[in-house]
Parts: sequence; C-alpha cells; structure tokens
Amino acid sequence: MKTFLYIDGFNLYYSSLKNTPLRWLNPLALVARVFPRNSIAAMKYFTARVEARPTDPDQPNRQALYWRALRTLPCCEIIEGHFRVRQVQAALVNPPPPFVRVFKTEEKGSDVNLASHLLMDGFLGHYECAIVISGDSDLITPIRMVKEVFKKPVGVLNPQRLSGPDKRPLRQKAGLPQAAAFYKDGVTWNQLLQSQFPDTLTDDKGTFYRPPSWTDS
Repeated sequence: MKTFLYIDGFNLYYSSLKNTPLRWLNPLALVARVFPRNSIAAMKYFTARVEARPTDPDQPNRQALYWRALRTLPCCEIIEGHFRVRQVQAALVNPPPPFVRVFKTEEKGSDVNLASHLLMDGFLGHYECAIVISGDSDLITPIRMVKEVFKKPVGVLNPQRLSGPDKRPLRQKAGLPQAAAFYKDGVTWNQLLQSQFPDTLTDDKGTFYRPPSWTDS
C-alpha cells in the first residue's frame, strides 16, 4: 500500500535517541524493519530549529548536519515548528527560597502540524495508508478521524526505546493502540543500531559526516 510516514522528531529523539550513539538515525530504514510490508512513498519529519546554549554552543550545527542527512532521502520533507526558551518561576521541592527563576524550553507546533498534514493528505487521497512515529496522545483524535472518516489505516510506532543503556521507563499507552489500525509498542537498541545512516554522506553541497560526539555517547 502507498504509505506516508509522519514523524514527531522531538518525541522520537527524547524517547529513543538522546545521549546515545544512535542519533544518526535513518527513519526510513527503521520503519522498513518494523513494518516491512509498507512501501513508504513520502516522509514528513516535524521538528523545530534549536538554538545555541552556553553549555552546548554546537547544538545547531549538529542538528543542521542531521537535517542534511534526512534530505538525502528522496522522499523526505522537513516541516518546522518553533522552539521557545523563556524564563519562568518554579517552586522548589525543599524551600527556602520558595521560588526560583529557571529556563523552560518548549517545542511548539509540531504536533499540530503533524495532525494537520495527516488529515489533509488523507482528505486529498495522497496515501492509502499512514504511519505515525510518536507516543504523543494528542494525536489520538486525528488518527482516529483518518481511520473512521476516511477509511484509511493509520499505524503507530511508539518510539520508546525498550532495551540498551538508559532505556526509557515504561509509560502509559494513553489510547494510541486503540486509535491506530496497527500498533508497535517500542523499538529496540538493535533496531536503531541497524538503521543508522552511513558515517559519510554526500549531497549537492558536498561530503559531510556524522557529528563526532554522536559516535560514542
């Protein structure tokens, strides 16, 4: 079946990849391992551009390299939300003082963008089947609408990592298995390891490489 793939980039990153050598992930290769019967005709990757921080000034450069890697996939489209950093007051668990000012980072827009594209592409008949990579329960309603109103199957790959160092703790499925036509609860370290881009890639700008800090930590 002609299948469109929709990826919640930050949900995938924080569920499976953060602080691992698995961050150079080729999502198409991963989906081919998990759902081998689906032929991916288009991949939409929803994310936001990060900013440099005093503790990590190279963060935007690593992200830019990864986006270049994604764009070597002929069917990939990157759709940007926005990343917001703001100061808020938060209560301490053990005061005094009762409140401190902290930086709060929020990625905004990706879940709405993903839901909108999923619904619009389904309405226009662009796909026969869709797969969503996310564990976000906010996507239950649009997934159910595509399945029930447009009569198109939507599969979900919950990207929670189930094995390997610092595996993510089990979380409530929050209705996603019931909303989806087919569902896969989690990925393994080995599936992610076997789905990496080559260390060296080439695009129309030249040759580029996996970020060195992503190889062993």
